[in-house]
Amino acid sequence: MTALLQKIPGAGRLVRGWHDARGWARSLAADERGDVPGWVLVTLMTAGLVVLIWAVAGPALTSLFEQAIERVSGL
Repeated sequence: MTALLQKIPGAGRLVRGWHDARGWARSLAADERGDVPGWVLVTLMTAGLVVLIWAVAGPALTSLFEQAIERVSGL
């Protein structure tokens, strides 16, 4: 395989670039410890938005669902 790569012009740079990219990705993954407070905040904000939207649009969505069921079932 090495002999084949030596015959291809620019293959050495490509292989070195690939190894550099893999090393960068590994170092990035190793340095990433996670942002737990950030994820907790995102989760709580999402839950809050769901509750708010549900409170505002709940009755309209309920009536829309009931109308759709009535049309389908013919009751």
